[in-house]
Amino acid sequence: MYRADALTIAAGVSEAQLIDRAGRAVAEEIVRRYGARKTVVLAGPGNNGKDGLVACRYLQSWGWPASVSDDLSGAGLIIDALYGSGLNRDMPAGVAARVRAAGVPVVSIDVPSGLDGLTGQPRGAAIQANLTVTFFRKKPAHLLYPGRALCGEVVVADIGIPPSVLTEIVPRLHENRRPSLPVPAADTHKYKRGHAIVWSGPPLATGAARLAATAAAAAGAGVVSIAGPSAALAVHAAHVSSIMLKSVERQDDLRLLVDDPRVTAICIGPAAGVNEATRKTVLRILKSSAAVVLDADALSAFADDPAELFKAVSSRQGETVMTPHEGEFQRLFSALAPASDNKVARARDAARLSGAVVLYKGPDTVIAHPDGRAVINGNGTPSLAVAGSGDVLAGIITGLLAQGMSAFDAAAAGAWLHADAGQRCGRLVAEDLVAAL
Repeated sequence: MYRADALTIAAGVSEAQLIDRAGRAVAEEIVRRYGARKTVVLAGPGNNGKDGLVACRYLQSWGWPASVSDDLSGAGLIIDALYGSGLNRDMPAGVAARVRAAGVPVVSIDVPSGLDGLTGQPRGAAIQANLTVTFFRKKPAHLLYPGRALCGEVVVADIGIPPSVLTEIVPRLHENRRPSLPVPAADTHKYKRGHAIVWSGPPLATGAARLAATAAAAAGAGVVSIAGPSAALAVHAAHVSSIMLKSVERQDDLRLLVDDPRVTAICIGPAAGVNEATRKTVLRILKSSAAVVLDADALSAFADDPAELFKAVSSRQGETVMTPHEGEFQRLFSALAPASDNKVARARDAARLSGAVVLYKGPDTVIAHPDGRAVINGNGTPSLAVAGSGDVLAGIITGLLAQGMSAFDAAAAGAWLHADAGQRCGRLVAEDLVAAL
């Protein structure tokens, strides 16, 4: 943002004009939402504070009883203009406590004061806002928790920074957006739309693989098969119709299956078991040319020797997606530097180390490519915090990979579709997500 401001000023827009536009944008958003009331502006020493002064001036000119003060008594609304997204020191806890004690709506400029704009983590203490007005583009803190919760509603205001500055800045971090999905050609057939395979767990742990397989089919794969020992497939046979079943009893069976050129994507991990058999199956699957999704037990099985997994991933021709939740991430990537509070940086480091696209799950899922590209998913919902939800996500990604999407695009699209289905379901069980796709 410093660079965006500088390029805009160099092109002929003065800093004073940018500040005026920012302050007016804040005042306009306030007037849209609230009736005139005693408004107190907490103004800091930098440009954030200057934005607050301008907002105060505009509100006054429109007849609002607005003033700049540290006295919050009797306030009906507080404008937080203390510190912006570039905060580089801790904020005193007393300020946030006084704002909270006032019990009135809070409008923060750029980010709630005390929030690190890069990591979404509080520096000391942070103000809880009802509305945050930021400029030009969102900052990571608007999407990463706990910042996302502290921001309340987020409005991105246009203050005249031209989008063309991005061609010089070249940002490598984006908000995940509604994806463009594969469109089958008019003359297609089922194998042209991709053949996805999901590896099954043992007979008493088959549900996770079925969720992943049905999700892969719902995501558009032309053919979906569940593979595994016959005893497990006998259980699946009582539950599936359009999903095919592939018996694998020996290593030769596995080799013939995964090396079939019609197989375009393979998912292993959902309830596969954390054991040596899973390790061996993962390593053999990674020798195939198909795109591979490694989820759940396929990751945990390598917790004591992640280097073996990373070597197999980095040396393969096909693309790989890993989908760890927080616990799996900590176990698999324990060799990384001590845990940073920057989730995006952790995901990028993990992708570089492993050679895979890493989908770092959570309410603020981050998807990172080994080359440094990353997206933050902004449409997550607590509805997804149910058993089987992650299996469905793994299946969606597998289905998209089967149709020829790149690993990064499939992981990003899968995360968005998964969360969108969750939002539309509300209270749900994992099967509902598949139907909602």
